[in-house]
Amino acid sequence: MKLSRLLGAAELPNEGRLGSFDGATGWLNSEPLTTEGLRGRVVLVDFWTYTCINWLRTLSYIRAWADKYEEHGLVVIGVHTPEFPFEQGADNVREAATEMGVEYPVALDSDYAIWRAFDNQYWPAAYVADAEGHIRHHRFGEGGYEELETVIQRLLGEAGRGGVGDELVAGAADGFEAQADWENLGSPETYLGYEQAENFASPGGVAPDEARDYVTPDRLTLNHWGLAGDWTVEGRAAVPNQEGGRISFRFHARDVHLVMGPPERGTSVPFRVLVDGEPPGTAHGLDVGEDGRGIASQQRLYQLIRQQGPIGDRTFEITFLDPGVEAYAFTFG
Repeated sequence: MKLSRLLGAAELPNEGRLGSFDGATGWLNSEPLTTEGLRGRVVLVDFWTYTCINWLRTLSYIRAWADKYEEHGLVVIGVHTPEFPFEQGADNVREAATEMGVEYPVALDSDYAIWRAFDNQYWPAAYVADAEGHIRHHRFGEGGYEELETVIQRLLGEAGRGGVGDELVAGAADGFEAQADWENLGSPETYLGYEQAENFASPGGVAPDEARDYVTPDRLTLNHWGLAGDWTVEGRAAVPNQEGGRISFRFHARDVHLVMGPPERGTSVPFRVLVDGEPPGTAHGLDVGEDGRGIASQQRLYQLIRQQGPIGDRTFEITFLDPGVEAYAFTFG
């Protein structure tokens, strides 16, 4: 039986009232919205932060639902709650939203007030509320797209909106928004700042907030990483103090991403990527050429590797040709 029929026969739970948006520190693409002002509209609230690969892989669906169902009474509200310090900057979020084609209303939640109002704990997280302002469905993390869209269709129907239909949108198949290769994804998100770092393999461990010369072990075991050169490992990021600072990571995944950027807007840091000691060639990501070269010119997520062939354990290296870049976290796909 189709999921739409199963949901149509089941009672959707009432999960409480829609949280308040009053704590927003600003809005993009809209005047400030309120829960009372949204009464009579079905609402999809999508918590995101622009460097999150898990959210990026949901974006093509969120964007398509906003376009498809707006005329039927759906309001999509993105709540941007930052994970990393630079994501608190409104200009950075505005620039990212423009580049990603996010045209629906976005509440800037730099103080986590909306996050707390929803008692939310996840990026991404989606909440669907009916026309009376009651949350009737939620989804934490990726996936569940058919179920989410079917709930949207059902609640629009209950609100008296005609002509919605039961056809479902298709997600993106390329770029950051392509779904992960789940069967071959064997490496976890890995933070580089000492507050959350795991599996650090350089001898002597981390010297928090101190400049120090690090050495990468001759061999890395799977999902371990190390530094080489003069680095300062801060609470949230690792920063090379001289040119030639290198990060090595033994990974198992189709894609390698790194959240990083120059310390200030308008500056840039060139870098070079190798896989098993060689330029990536056809395995290069969106932000790297076949020769492995790229430039960190924004504070964002960079796609460094996207492999085309069989997936095995491999060693990734990124060398920064100038000092100063802030490297926050690896994610994989």
